[in-house]
Amino acid sequence: MAAEIWMTSSLVEDRQAARVGQLCKRFSWDPSQWWDKGFDKGNPEAPDFKHKTTKKAWINDRFSPSWLQAKLVTLTLTSSSSSSSSSSSSSCQISTGQAFRRKQLWEEFFSDPSQWWDNRSEHKRNPRSPDFKHKTAKKALWIDRRFDPPWVHARLAAMVECQEQGQSGFPMPEISGRVVRTEQLWQEFFSDPSQWWDNRFVKVWLSNLAGDFEAGFGLNFRLQLLWLISFDLCPKSPKYPDFRHKSTHEGLWIEGFLNPPWVKAKVASMILDQMHSGGRLRSRVPNFFGNCDNVNKLCQEGQLEEALHMVELMVQQNIQAPINAYVGLLKRCARRKALTEGKQVHALVVESGLSSDIFLANTLIDMYAKCGSVLDARKVFNTMPEHNVFSWTAIISAYADHGQGEEAISLFHKMQQTGIAPDIVAFVVVLKACASISALEQGKQLHSQIVKSHFESDVIVGSALVDMYAKCGDIEHARQVFNNMHERNVMSWNAMIAGYAQQGLGKQAFALYEQMRKEDMQPNNATYVVLLKACASLGALRHIHSHILKSGFESDVIVGTTLVDLYAKCGSLEHARQVFRNMRERNVVSWNAMIAGYAQQGLGKEALALYEEMKQEGMQSDEFTYVAVLKACASIAYLEQGKQIHSYIIKSRFESDVIVGSALVDMYAKCGCLEHARQVFNNMHERDVVSWTAMIAGYAQEGLGKESLRLLEHMQKEGTKPNAVTYLSVLSACSHSGLIDEGCHLFNSMCEDHGVTPTVDHYACMVDLLGRAGCLADAEDFINQMPIPPDAVVWMALLGAARNHNHVEIGRRAFDCVVKLEPENATAYVLLSNIYAAAGRSDEVARMRKDMDIVGVKQMHGCNCIEVDNQVHTFADCDATYPQSKEI
Repeated sequence: MAAEIWMTSSLVEDRQAARVGQLCKRFSWDPSQWWDKGFDKGNPEAPDFKHKTTKKAWINDRFSPSWLQAKLVTLTLTSSSSSSSSSSSSSCQISTGQAFRRKQLWEEFFSDPSQWWDNRSEHKRNPRSPDFKHKTAKKALWIDRRFDPPWVHARLAAMVECQEQGQSGFPMPEISGRVVRTEQLWQEFFSDPSQWWDNRFVKVWLSNLAGDFEAGFGLNFRLQLLWLISFDLCPKSPKYPDFRHKSTHEGLWIEGFLNPPWVKAKVASMILDQMHSGGRLRSRVPNFFGNCDNVNKLCQEGQLEEALHMVELMVQQNIQAPINAYVGLLKRCARRKALTEGKQVHALVVESGLSSDIFLANTLIDMYAKCGSVLDARKVFNTMPEHNVFSWTAIISAYADHGQGEEAISLFHKMQQTGIAPDIVAFVVVLKACASISALEQGKQLHSQIVKSHFESDVIVGSALVDMYAKCGDIEHARQVFNNMHERNVMSWNAMIAGYAQQGLGKQAFALYEQMRKEDMQPNNATYVVLLKACASLGALRHIHSHILKSGFESDVIVGTTLVDLYAKCGSLEHARQVFRNMRERNVVSWNAMIAGYAQQGLGKEALALYEEMKQEGMQSDEFTYVAVLKACASIAYLEQGKQIHSYIIKSRFESDVIVGSALVDMYAKCGCLEHARQVFNNMHERDVVSWTAMIAGYAQEGLGKESLRLLEHMQKEGTKPNAVTYLSVLSACSHSGLIDEGCHLFNSMCEDHGVTPTVDHYACMVDLLGRAGCLADAEDFINQMPIPPDAVVWMALLGAARNHNHVEIGRRAFDCVVKLEPENATAYVLLSNIYAAAGRSDEVARMRKDMDIVGVKQMHGCNCIEVDNQVHTFADCDATYPQSKEI
């Protein structure tokens, strides 16, 4: 219930923000159509702006977009500089009158606060009620920092301090004197700014520089930094002034709470004066907007929206932003994969008339490629008036990186046809494209061109050739290129080791690693990652782990994450947990590997506890986190926890992801909530075979065979091809629903019509299908005709059917086959003993007890229980243990 309430409130906030954003855009188009109620209102909850005709109103609050404040400042300065309009003059008179009235009320309050009710306590339920109300005259006051005189808040703070110290009054003259002095200093500043040091830009630069030093140096430097702050000598101190007088050393702060209300407007006006030269805007104004360094600095600090807005203002003021500013923005968009913001930068580039710049166009192609929009990258490429080798390489790389290797190779040939010779980077990119598509012949042709171009001796090209041959499965040519390289770097060695690992040649990969160390080539983290992936057993994994420990790479986040993942997949959660706890740095992949490891071993509670720890450490979840956590919820049927995770997924906007959607369907289905599972399934914009299989398995789990068959038919009509797990789920549903003919037909069509080779699990499911229907002889014949050797699970399915139908002879034969494969299978003894007991053959039951003693199966509590490996099993009706569905 709490999750649903939270989801509802989140949607309400999203709608509110969208509504305010629309109103702000309308306001920016024509502010003259809106009443500015900011200075007229006494209630802080009243609207700041109200439309003159539609009466739509809104408050400049947390829902307002970030660009609005700059727009309001610009409008204020523009209106204050033009006094010809009578309407603006009257509006100004009204605002001045309201401000004067507010000042009078505050002075009356401070003269005798005992005459006012103080409503600021927690009992103030209605935010529209005033903070102070006169006891007799019913006058009202709201504390609002935006419109109150600057001395109000200082006097309120002093009054509270005096009340806490038990004093009856407060130092009014001292505060008033500070207010007067601050106003004098600002008047001196504006009369001659040349007499003041401007510390605003230096303050930011030195603050960041000090931060860099602080991060790079140890405790002694930090102590010195604290000492400097205490004496107001360090620019990181909040006491450091924005302006300092060159002779008296008195300071001024733009955000000072004692400032007169006109200070900010006048500072902005001064900046605008600097922007004008002879009544016309200059072509570039680095002092106000900052040059490209300031834009790039904002980008580096992660403030992409602020940097983008700065360039937008420049374009609006007809100020030509430097090309490097656009380049910095595009690179930041590419790094953050911010496609929407990248398109906004592209629009500004077009508006500024810079779209024909070839360097900027190349950066645009790269940005669109890294943001996943190959189509937009191609549109930019097609509209370029000319292309150079960098343009071609950028678009080829875009297709290669997104799995469209054939198109990348085609573009490479077109580049050559236009007369542009490929450089080293172009060859490397197209070799990567060949490697991405099962394209060996094209790769060999490129190899011959590389030799003709005399690039073969380049270590980067050589490494790319090794990688291409290895990924195409030609390990011999890869080793030949590797051996012929005059110079090798760590990338060359890694490419060859990875080639062996991909081919399952773990011994050769480790031998090459040993040769690498003998030749004094230092491995890096990537070396150990590819080497770990060559491990085929837990013993080999621990052996390489020992080398990693000696090399000091265990704390590396990539190597550590790979170790955690592989230990977890090998079932050694203790080792995985130890590596995870020893990692100095963990990223979201590290947490995902550990959470998934717990979930895969059925330790759902431990997985969920680790997820909560991950959130407490401030780590942001991704789609794979949610998949692992949903799997944990499914393993222990934690429906309520799963619903809460679902609400997090909606908030994070991952619900449309096909992997997450499939995991949600699987979780709801395994928790027995088919209605929610089908609702998520129906709302998915895209479905793959995993999504369909999860839903089918949910119906199978509830024994709804006909629904499973209908969904399978629907799946095939939509063009999704079922896999082996899909058929296993449907066969299981047919078995539980008694749909013998349908199950047999499905099994035959799976093999003959759809080319899915049945596994031993499918055969076990068919044995159970026949056995549940009482066709025990047919089930036994089916086993004897299997093209693959039946395992204990298949015979256990027949033994369980024999128990259900009390068939002694078939049950005995099935039991004999089971104990040959698994001599200590406790369930087999239970089932056969129950068959004998039901048939009244007590002598056979007694003989079974002796057989149990011989093979080490202990009986307990008479003939009702047995013990195997310290686990107690009850002699009771047992169903066959066959796999109903595989993990999805």
